[in-house]
Amino acid sequence: MSLIEEVMRRQAHERAATGVAASPAGAAARGRPTLTPVPEAAVQQYRPAPVDPDALERSRVLLRVQDVAVSRAYKILRTRVLHRMTENNWSTLGITGTGAGEGKTLTAINLAIALAQDPNAWVFLVDLDLQRPQLGAYLGMSYEYGLTDFLTGQAELEQIVYDIGIKRLAVVPNASPVETSSEHLLSARMADFINALEAQTPRRIVILDMPPIMVSDDVLAFAPRVDSFLLVASQGLTARRTLANAKEVLAELNVLGVVLNRSTERNDSPYY
Repeated sequence: MSLIEEVMRRQAHERAATGVAASPAGAAARGRPTLTPVPEAAVQQYRPAPVDPDALERSRVLLRVQDVAVSRAYKILRTRVLHRMTENNWSTLGITGTGAGEGKTLTAINLAIALAQDPNAWVFLVDLDLQRPQLGAYLGMSYEYGLTDFLTGQAELEQIVYDIGIKRLAVVPNASPVETSSEHLLSARMADFINALEAQTPRRIVILDMPPIMVSDDVLAFAPRVDSFLLVASQGLTARRTLANAKEVLAELNVLGVVLNRSTERNDSPYY
């Protein structure tokens, strides 16, 4: 039995014993993210972290992309995600893929930015790929502490959440990879971290940049704490069979859909 299969079997056994579903059961009780205007003066302020414009441009982060088709695609994705999450009272969204190089981190960043551009949405963006954290590098962030520092007791929450200069968006980066990632994800400190994010006012959508589903058990181990998922694939890189296997692994979770990166199909029309 593979590692992933073992995790799925263990989670199914736990759900059967307790009568509790994996992630949606507690979603309604936790409430929904705020989607109404909130005075910025009433919102907690986080420590500033400068970003490198050149890094943003190299990474093709939405703020530095002039491609109308790309911007439109993320706005459409934002609208669909907001609709599903609001409809189901969900607040956490995990972004995963099948393997490295498919663009899940960039998708997480650009979706978080697109969501924060909605004047009624507040967002946390978290680097939860503990073995291969890249979010801070993509943004060219300068910061002192990251998520691993919190999980190992070397920093507190207010020291790892940053304002990168985008209204309604706060970022939790990570610069210290750890091999025992699934153990950290299941730790009491991680539970405290997620609980603290969910307790923030105004209630925010939490975007989690997670590791690929087929390379470790991290996603499945942490799945009970995540309301919904997006699966990222890349045209010319993700094999159809691999994508089918990933969808099968995620079958019991709330998968909103598949995001296809590097698609050769484009819509460059100035309107519709």
